[in-house]
Amino acid sequence: MLLKKNKTASDLPMTKIQIPLNDLEIREALIQKLTNQKPKPRAIVEELHVHNGRAIADVVTLHSEAHCYEIKGETDRIERITAQGVYYNAAFRRITLVTTESNLKRARKLAPRFWGILVAIEDDGVVRFRHVRAAQLNPKFEKQSAAMTLWKSEMLELVSHAGAERKPRRLLAELIAETRRELSLSITICDFLFGRHSKGQNFASSTM
Repeated sequence: MLLKKNKTASDLPMTKIQIPLNDLEIREALIQKLTNQKPKPRAIVEELHVHNGRAIADVVTLHSEAHCYEIKGETDRIERITAQGVYYNAAFRRITLVTTESNLKRARKLAPRFWGILVAIEDDGVVRFRHVRAAQLNPKFEKQSAAMTLWKSEMLELVSHAGAERKPRRLLAELIAETRRELSLSITICDFLFGRHSKGQNFASSTM
């Protein structure tokens, strides 16, 4: 007489457990991806404060201009981009949202149409990315707001008015916006950010 063997845990089929991708996992993989892209960025910075710290860009690549990447992981509230996006739109001419498949439907609805979208996908322990749409030129870029990304010491290099060092950053940003075209200012800001990176300086909001 044959006895029926009881199944043990090792006999059961393996079920692949999907672990939600968080901000840190996506960020590490994104930086690796951006490091290897062509053309390669001059530098990649993290936690860049814009508009007096009202928003902090997760990852920014520095080419001739800065490109902002905002990350929203599996458990992040993607609705936050509605408020954050106001500042990103003002400060960067190109912006990309990086999120997960479960957030994609809401991302398409909430992200401005000129934002790029990347979807992070976990594949056997490796985070890969799927391009949904490319970033387009941002029509809401604001020169004065973008200039607020600069430190006061950087602003003073762009302003020749007498007594400029006594003026607040807000007024200096206004003066800079009056004398620079959008593309020129965007390139100049990127150059200053690259200079900070080269010197090992931080990217927090400052009155320096």
